[in-house]
Amino acid sequence: MESGNLSQKPRNPPLHIISPLVESPTLSELCGRKVLLKLDNTQPAGSFKIRGIGHLIKKKHEDEGCMEVVSSSGGNAGMAAACAAKALGLKATIVLPESTPRFMIPKLQQYKAEVIVHGKVWNEAHEEAIKLAKRTNACLVHPFDHLDIWDGHSTIVNEILDQCNELPAAVVVSVGGGGLLCGILKGLHSHGVKHIPVLAMETVGADCLNVALEAGKPISIGDITSIAKTLGALTVTQGVFDLKEDLHLCSHVVTDKEAVEACARFADDHQTLVEPACGATLAAGYSGIVNKLVEENKLPTRGPIVFVVCGGNVITTNMLLSWKKEFNINL
Repeated sequence: MESGNLSQKPRNPPLHIISPLVESPTLSELCGRKVLLKLDNTQPAGSFKIRGIGHLIKKKHEDEGCMEVVSSSGGNAGMAAACAAKALGLKATIVLPESTPRFMIPKLQQYKAEVIVHGKVWNEAHEEAIKLAKRTNACLVHPFDHLDIWDGHSTIVNEILDQCNELPAAVVVSVGGGGLLCGILKGLHSHGVKHIPVLAMETVGADCLNVALEAGKPISIGDITSIAKTLGALTVTQGVFDLKEDLHLCSHVVTDKEAVEACARFADDHQTLVEPACGATLAAGYSGIVNKLVEENKLPTRGPIVFVVCGGNVITTNMLLSWKKEFNINL
C-alpha cells in the first residue's frame, strides 16, 4: 500500500467547508430529545449559499471559461457569489434590491464585487441582473434556481449523515426561494433516506412555499412584508414540487416576532448572531412547534433532529435590539 501525503490537497477543492454539527443543550431540553445544529453560518461568506453558488460558479469557470459573473441577492447569495468569484479570480457584479440593508454593500465590496441597487424586491433586482449579464456577456448566477446549485447544497446532507451517530429523525430548514430545500431533498433521495421528514420554516409575509403547497403549484405572494428579507422570493422554485414526491415535507409558518425571539434566545444560548430568516428555523424549537408536530404525528417521536443554522449576514446587534423593542420581547 502506498503511503498517503497528508499535506497534499485535492486538485480542485470545493469552496465550502465541512461545517460543525453540534448539540444544543437548550433546544434539546425544550424538544425533549437531542437537537443538533448544523452550523452553516460558519461557512465562507457567512451562509450555506457558498455550497451551491460556489459549486455553480466554479463549474462555469472550469467548464465554460467564465471570467465574469452577475448575480442578484437580498444579501447571502450575493455574498456567496462575490466570495466565490474572488477565490477564483473572477469579476463579480451583484444587484441588490432596495430592501437590502445598506451595510451589506461594503461587505460585498470587501470581496471586490461591484454593487448595483435596483428594484424594490429581489424579483426586480433579478430582472436587472438578467439584462446586465446579456449586455456584458457575463455568466448569470441565479441565487437559488439551478440544478448545479441544488447539487452543491445537497452536500449538507452528506455531512449530516457522516457526522451523526444515528439517522436524524427530521431536518429543519428555512425556505426562501427553495434552493437549500431542493438540495436537502436531493441529498435525502440520493442517500436512500427518503423517510426522513423535512420541516420547512418560513415567516408570515415571506411564505411563498406554504402558499404554493396550499395551491398545489408555485404562485406569487405579491409582496414581501416580513422583516426576514433574505427569505424574500415572491415565488418558490418549481424544483421543490419536482423533488418532493415520495419525500416527507412539512411546511410551517411563524410570525416575525417568533423569528426574532428565536434569534435573541439563540444569541444568549450559543453566543451567535443569526438573522430572522434563520430564526424561522430556530423558532421550530424555541416556540414549541416541533413538540406540537410530534403530538400531531407529523414528526417522529424519537431520534435526533437537525436544525440547519443557515446564515447570519443580514443582521447587526443594533437591528436585533431594535426588533426586540418593536416586538416587546423581554428575555
